[in-house]
Parts: sequence; structure tokens; C-alpha cells
Amino acid sequence: MDVQKGRRDSTTASLSGANSNIPAPTSNLSAIISSFSAQGLSTKDMMALSGGHTIGQARCTNFRARFYNESNIDSIFAASLKSNCPSSSGDNNLSPLDLQTPTTFDNNYYKNLRSQKGLLHSDQQLFNGGSADSQVTTYSSNQNTFFTDFASAIKMGNISPLTGSNGQIRKNCSKAN
Repeated sequence: MDVQKGRRDSTTASLSGANSNIPAPTSNLSAIISSFSAQGLSTKDMMALSGGHTIGQARCTNFRARFYNESNIDSIFAASLKSNCPSSSGDNNLSPLDLQTPTTFDNNYYKNLRSQKGLLHSDQQLFNGGSADSQVTTYSSNQNTFFTDFASAIKMGNISPLTGSNGQIRKNCSKAN
């Protein structure tokens, strides 16, 4: 997919800005849709961009409540999470967002959701008897459709871009120049 280059990045990070613009891992489907909509993104964009969770990890503190308290989770999956994330410790222990292929960009994230193996509460909300179920089914059975929709949804890189002398074009994207 084509990725635009030259976007200006802030030289500082804002925890409060991130927390107010990104849905919490405890969010329900309605809150996730609203959060993306507030940024000018459609539900389809949200569904495709959520597939970015096919790569990455989450800290225990962000998903512990899901596998100790929720019933829409595969019992074997929940048991494996409990071994890495005890009920009262290990907050910083990590688990992959995509158990099957955690370092490969593919559609297994959606297959996991259909098997009730979404790590975060907010992930499993995408396939939980609601309006998003059909899109999860489509992406889980057709990787090319997911790839096409994900590539289209990366327009999120144009949300509130910095211009002029604000921010900087990074030489190394992981740190300020």
C-alpha cells in the first residue's frame, strides 16, 4: 500500500490527547464507532483499522478484566491468559493481540474474534452479536478485502496534520530530531 511521506510530527507526546482520541481497551462497540466518527472516519474505516491489532501486544492491566469476568471468551484461551496474567500481579506482562500470527500482518485477528479469542474487550466487541459481525466475517474469510480496506483507511494519517513551522518531519520516526 502507498504510505504518504513527509507528515509533520509533534516534538512532544500527549498522554491526555491520546487517551481522549483513542478508544479505551474497555470500550463497547458504540463508543469505538463514536470515537472513530469524531475523527471523520467511517465504521468501515474503524473495522479495517482495528485489524492493525493483528500485530502488537497489550499489557495485562489492559485485558485482565476481560478473561476473568467475561463470558464471551474461549475457555482455553482464557486459561492460557491466566497463566501469564495472574489476578493480582503482572500488570506489565505482555500478550500478543493476535495469538496465531503475532508478527504477521494478516486477517487472523478477525478469525480470532469469530472464535472468541479477542484479547481486549474492545476487540471482541467487534464480533459480539452486533452490527459489526458481518464485517468481521467478511475480513476473516477474505484477506484481500481486509488489505484493500485497510489501505483505504490509512487516510487517518491526514487527520489534523501539523503545517508550517509546527512539528517536524522526522529523520527517525521513533524519536524527535
